[in-house]
Amino acid sequence: VQLVESGGGSVQAGGSLRLSCAASAYSLSRHCVGWFRQALGKEREELATVSGNGDVTYAPSVKGRFTISKDNANDTLYLEMNSLKPEDTGMYFCAGRNIRSCATNLPFRYWGQGTQVTVS
Repeated sequence: VQLVESGGGSVQAGGSLRLSCAASAYSLSRHCVGWFRQALGKEREELATVSGNGDVTYAPSVKGRFTISKDNANDTLYLEMNSLKPEDTGMYFCAGRNIRSCATNLPFRYWGQGTQVTVS
């Protein structure tokens, strides 16, 4: 299994970015996947998840501004980020579980290498 993020960069506050996560040897239609953020000196934060069935969840900090989506045919996960704030700065990771449902405390087993987002 391989997860590869892309799409990060530097943007001004109020701007938008779209992150992508390409999965290999891993079907998004059969697994729970999500986006996480880790700011410098802070703990990793779960931002959004989407189950194999398409059920989505959002952290309060990003709800209404970020949208998680996926292309099952191409096994690609997306995170559309709008109205970006300086506090959204951090390394963004996609991750996947071994099960379809996201309604669980089971850990995310597979992780990408991350893509940096800087909002100034």
